[in-house]
Amino acid sequence: MAMQDLTPFGLFSDLDRTILPNGAQPESHRSRPALRTLVAHSKMKLVYVSGRDERLLKQAIREYSLPIPRFAVGDVGATIYDIDDHHWRPLIEWRDNIALDWDGASNNDIAALFRNFDRLRLQEPEKQSAFKLSYYTAMDIDNTALVAEMQARLYSLGVRCSLVWSVDEVTRVGLLDVLPATATKLHAVEFLMARMGLDVENSVFAGDSGNDLPLVSSGRLQSVLVKNACADVIAEARQVLSSLGVNDRLYVASGNFYGMNGNYCAGVLEGLAHYLPDTLAWMGLSQLSDD
Repeated sequence: MAMQDLTPFGLFSDLDRTILPNGAQPESHRSRPALRTLVAHSKMKLVYVSGRDERLLKQAIREYSLPIPRFAVGDVGATIYDIDDHHWRPLIEWRDNIALDWDGASNNDIAALFRNFDRLRLQEPEKQSAFKLSYYTAMDIDNTALVAEMQARLYSLGVRCSLVWSVDEVTRVGLLDVLPATATKLHAVEFLMARMGLDVENSVFAGDSGNDLPLVSSGRLQSVLVKNACADVIAEARQVLSSLGVNDRLYVASGNFYGMNGNYCAGVLEGLAHYLPDTLAWMGLSQLSDD
């Protein structure tokens, strides 16, 4: 008798406006129940990859009736939570790994570099962490020039940082996160893939916005952009991946997948089924009523 293939599949997904229907576009109501059915399968491993902290991650799971993930990447990659029986434990190995980039400098040391930047406004205290410094900016700011100027100052402090700029379409404001250079969504996902024994062929990342671009456009993972993703993010990802010769590493949801519209979780499921067809049977979509 043939041995059963027990190789796990990994779904790594952003939350806001990717799985969560908290944007302007309508949601397909079958999508989140299908996600819960999918994750109940023993081979399916779910990881949330978000800018949210632990409190806001848990709030989203409660408010939107989301399945509990195996791991959660929070604070745009600055924290990884190992989740077991609803207990959330920050991974010390990850914290120690990214701490090397700041060479003993603190969040306050880095914030002091930008106190006279009138283009930056510190986000609320609960949105900061030991290895994440977060600002608001104008939505139409020249973010390329701003990031270059900030990197020059960070170099003078002798720290290695990743600066991630994105847009909150709901509040119409720019968001800028200063993180250790290795504390990115991309590095966090690759760290967890190695930990869970996953490879590129059985893993998929889903996102929608600018802070997902480093991962989506890296060409190192099979990636999905939901239909409601920012148009400029889709365009840039396609351009970069085309230059790398790996266009097949990006799927942009278009809708018409089991009658769903491709927005949010529907787009995540559509892209997952594109890359990992076996997962379609685990979604239970044929048993769910129409939208």
